[in-house]
Formats: sequence, C-alpha cells, structure tokens
Amino acid sequence: MQRRTLIRTAALLGAVASTGLPLSRRAHAASPSDGPQHWPIAEFRAGGTNGLPAQLPPPTFRQLPQCVVTPAKTLGPCHTNDVPIRQDVTEGVTGLPTRVSLRIVDAGTCAPVANADVEIWHADVRGVYSGRAANMCNPGDLAAKGAGFLRGRQLTDANGIASFITVYPGWYGGRTPHIHLRILVKQRELLISQLLFDDALNDLIYRGHPDYTKRPVRSTTNQGDMMFSAAEIARFTFDTSKLEAGLIQASYTVGITS
Repeated sequence: MQRRTLIRTAALLGAVASTGLPLSRRAHAASPSDGPQHWPIAEFRAGGTNGLPAQLPPPTFRQLPQCVVTPAKTLGPCHTNDVPIRQDVTEGVTGLPTRVSLRIVDAGTCAPVANADVEIWHADVRGVYSGRAANMCNPGDLAAKGAGFLRGRQLTDANGIASFITVYPGWYGGRTPHIHLRILVKQRELLISQLLFDDALNDLIYRGHPDYTKRPVRSTTNQGDMMFSAAEIARFTFDTSKLEAGLIQASYTVGITS
C-alpha cells in the first residue's frame, strides 16, 4: 500500500485518561498539587511490558469534548511500510510501559468510527527508530534497521477505540518526545499527525525513571520543537494518568473528515 501524504482536514477532540488524576489539555489541566511532577517515580514499572496484567481498566475519554480544527503533521523520514497489526508493539524493548488509547470519531457528528486502520510509530528510549527508514532514524544501528519495534497497527472497535501497549518514547536532537499516528478508513488515508506529552511528565520520567536517566539531558522541550508552534502545543498533547499497574495511560480523541 502506498503511504503518500494526501491529508484532509482533521479535527481533534479532547481525551481524558482512564484512571487516576489526568494531566489534560486546555481547561482540564490538573492542579499543581496533583500533576505528574508529584507522581512517585518508584511506583512505575521499568524494563518494558513483560509481566503486565492481562486485563487493564478500559480507557475512558472526555464526555464533553470540544472539536477544534487542526492541520495535520508531516509523515517524517522514519515511517516504514508493511507494519503488522498488533497491540503490544514493543518486541521486548525496555522502557516505562505506556498504553496509548486513540478514539477515532467523525468530526461532524462525533460518532465513533469503527474499523479505522490506526498506525503508530515512535523512537525507543535511546531516541532510535526501527526499520529500513532514512539513515538519520537509526544511523549505524544494524540491529535496529532489521527490527520492527515500536510500530504497529490496529482496527478500531465499535466505539472507535484502538489501544496500543508500548513504552514511553525517547527523545532525539531537535525533537521533543512524540508519537506518530496515521489513520486510514476504507484504505483511504485521512490523517497523518503527531502527538506530544506534557513537559512536566517528560521531566519526571527523563530525570527519575531508571530506564531513561542514562540519557543526556534532553535538548528540546515542547516549546522548542520544530514541528509545533507554541500556540498549538496544547491541541496536540495527550491526556495522561498513572495506572495502578505501574504504567502511563495516554489518551486522545481524533476527529476525521472523509
């Protein structure tokens, strides 16, 4: 399947995390006393997704989201083709377990879109992508070039939801931590975009989580990322919470127009 970027207008709806105290976009922001900077880092799992409970609480989303029209974001040089359908995309790589839940809805009616083909991809703890992509994505790393970690696709369920089990993304020069997404409906590409995490959560993880502290201090925050203007950062940021199982829940609702 050709993965060209013929992007149509897309709308984004606010999403809320499934449990715990959400770190949210716009007017739903958590108060300073219960934000992620106060989450005990010792309560998070490390080492990857092995040993996670078979059942996690279902993700929930904001009951009264505000639809906003937003431009798509670039595909980027690290995309690959022939990505498998799977829920756990890690292939055993280390990192803080993170569940990414995306709800796809019709932007005009807010009705859920079932059977949408949702794809995600992102860098590992080191800031390295897998696969045969541009050399800048994994320079000199033959193992990464021959692997497919942190890439996956799913079809949305009757509620328009697809959830992926992954690890918190690493950073690399010039970019803040982010996750790429691509959505097709009936084999038509309707959206390519990228989603961010709040900088307070980034700081908590990169400064304190054992899988990430060996990296140098990250060079780029959300405000300095080349792909996002300061005015639009909130519109592209996951809602997040801390699940009792010791992983991050990241939730987002995406409105599409066909």
